[in-house]
Amino acid sequence: MALDRALLEQQMAQLPIVQYEFFPTCDLVFSERVRHICAHECTQYGKSWACPPAVGPVAECRAHCLSYPNALLITSLSEVTDIENLETTLATRVDHEELTRQVKSLFQAQGVDTFVLSTESCAICEHCAYPGGPCRFPEKMFPCVESQGILVTDLAEKFHIDFQAGGNLVTWFSLILYR
Repeated sequence: MALDRALLEQQMAQLPIVQYEFFPTCDLVFSERVRHICAHECTQYGKSWACPPAVGPVAECRAHCLSYPNALLITSLSEVTDIENLETTLATRVDHEELTRQVKSLFQAQGVDTFVLSTESCAICEHCAYPGGPCRFPEKMFPCVESQGILVTDLAEKFHIDFQAGGNLVTWFSLILYR
């Protein structure tokens, strides 16, 4: 079923999306450097089905992402009291994850196949089943955009999104890949 983009945009106008861009997935930039950062700087590396190495090698992630010819990037903003406080900052992503679920459901209502990527590591379960068991909620879990090796900073530059909005504002990104 083909996406009715006009209807989707009309529906998204009712949501707290700061910016969105439609583009072909061939415009995505993948890099092994992103994985290096995951492995050496992220505390979730090796602890979640939403993150490496559980999501597979970058080459496989790239092939899977590119099997969806189209993408929608959405952003939202959250204000925090102290941008340096990681716990406070990460707590604001819950609203963005709900927003991402809402946009995914708009695609589903049109019968469009999606692969959704979102923020940071999945936080649905208090303790992820990885690596000992399968994901408990694969229909709800969104892998992290960066987990696929995608350069979010490239998307921000390409679409003129102020990645670091300044002050105590956090910009959250999600990608809905679709066919």
